[in-house]
Amino acid sequence: MADRPRDLAERMARRRKPAAKAGDGYLRESFTLPRAAARARAQAFFARYPKAGYMSEVETWRELPGGDIEFTMRRLPSAD
Repeated sequence: MADRPRDLAERMARRRKPAAKAGDGYLRESFTLPRAAARARAQAFFARYPKAGYMSEVETWRELPGGDIEFTMRRLPSAD
């Protein structure tokens, strides 16, 4: 029997390389939110820390079984 898409996604998430080392200069914030709130939080993060000045990005994300989104945002402390 073939794997369900969620089973495959969970296996792939376990094989992911660990996040960059803590000494890489990036600041990280992790969140677990419902989809709409996760989208709004990421947009607010990019508004406060623009990609051009902070090299901001969504470093990792995944959908949890209940539908919430778990994600980590990262940025440089450029102008802090």
